[in-house]
Amino acid sequence: MCITLSLSSKPCIGVCNGSLQSPKSMVTTARTEVITAPKRPNTFPGLTKQGISDIDLRVQEVVRRQSWTNSLDGEVNCRKPPFEPMFIDDAYDKCRNICAEYAKTFYLGTLLMTKERQKAIWAIYVWCRRTDELVDGPNAEYMSPAVLERWEERLQDIFEGRPYDMLDAALSDTVCNFPLDTKPFRDMIEGMRMDTRKSRYESFQELYLYCYYVAGTVGLMSVPVMGIAPESFVSAYTIYNAALYLGIGNQLTNILRDVGEDALRGRVYLPQDELAQFGLTDKDVFSRKVTDAWRDFMKEQIIRARSFFNLAEEGASQLDKDSRWPVWSSLMLYRKILDAIEDNDYDNLTKRAYVGRTKKLLTLPLAYTRALSKPSLYLR
Repeated sequence: MCITLSLSSKPCIGVCNGSLQSPKSMVTTARTEVITAPKRPNTFPGLTKQGISDIDLRVQEVVRRQSWTNSLDGEVNCRKPPFEPMFIDDAYDKCRNICAEYAKTFYLGTLLMTKERQKAIWAIYVWCRRTDELVDGPNAEYMSPAVLERWEERLQDIFEGRPYDMLDAALSDTVCNFPLDTKPFRDMIEGMRMDTRKSRYESFQELYLYCYYVAGTVGLMSVPVMGIAPESFVSAYTIYNAALYLGIGNQLTNILRDVGEDALRGRVYLPQDELAQFGLTDKDVFSRKVTDAWRDFMKEQIIRARSFFNLAEEGASQLDKDSRWPVWSSLMLYRKILDAIEDNDYDNLTKRAYVGRTKKLLTLPLAYTRALSKPSLYLR
């Protein structure tokens, strides 16, 4: 699973307040870049047209439903729980503490954000983490479809101002302060259902959909909170796509890092058809032997993961300046995980690639420098 946060307080589609909509060809070019990222295009057929359009429709729907004028002073269509301010402050403090404990680097980046955005991001992070733990946490053995059904009902209660506990209350308050829609949250729960039903993925198209559900959705949840820079000339749809790409790239990186650990649980989150193209099967994964064929296969997978980070990169520069640092930190650190896999001679079967504390600390000022870059007119 992946718990990562990506990128409006003023999203717009087309022409908005004098801003120019980016050309449609921009999205087409970006998606083509993802599909043809590997150096040997015949190796990876990529996504089918239908697979792409399915995600396009989801993103378009989220942009439309989350696009009211201003996240902090626009009209709010929600039922705000009648809690005392001190109770809500305590609820957000609990979310902050959880984020600080389990996502230390990202948490440091959030400290530059405005207070309202900080609290909202912490609340979203905590909900995503709790959702993930239903399947991967210490009580995962007790998971059943009924648990996820109840969790989805509880999500609806959160959006309707009936939180179950203090952590739910923080998110319930957040959805009244920002234009958050339930769809990305529900889609994440659907990703958990997927995890209980599937342990193999026949093609990258299937894996891409899974990555959208469990990680791309986090980016879509975060867009209304992070804020788009006032000087940005890029459409909201393009920014949402950048957030989606960052989530996909992060999840693909998690999958590549955790191949050996997942194999011990009988899971293979790798496209079966692409394994076959390199003469590999699940048996090779479970044998945990690094061969030349495995190295060649991993090189192509890493190229693909990096292509998603490339697509996300300039989207990160379109954010409100106070929100860029945590996104750049996440993007740069996840790239270093891919570097670590290479440094391990592509042995992700018996070794876990990780970025040491020193490298993480050295990355933070570099990420801050990148966060100072101004939005450009067009994405590459």
